[in-house]
Amino acid sequence: MEKECKERVEKITRGFQECRKAFTAIGDETRQLILLVLLQSDLSGIRVGEIAEKTHLTRPSVSHHLQILRSAGIVSMRKDGTKNYYYICEDETQWKSIADLVNLIYESVTTIH
Repeated sequence: MEKECKERVEKITRGFQECRKAFTAIGDETRQLILLVLLQSDLSGIRVGEIAEKTHLTRPSVSHHLQILRSAGIVSMRKDGTKNYYYICEDETQWKSIADLVNLIYESVTTIH
């Protein structure tokens, strides 16, 4: 049992390391607002100007926060000519890793006696 617990803690530790940038990125309220807009948008993506309109943020602010979300593996982008479209995709982002880590932590909590 102790070996199993130690292995689980090591796996959680690795998960925290792998997801650190993602947790930091999604911890910001402005980025959470942008994520909510992305979750409500078309799967083909949404442009910075549209996000700025819906969030009442400036375009430079939205671009800055999108860059943080992209570098953290939270948001993806596709180019169509000179236009950039931002979206959330399970295959291209950290969301699965985050979910797996949270589930592992939850399993650990439910097995504590």
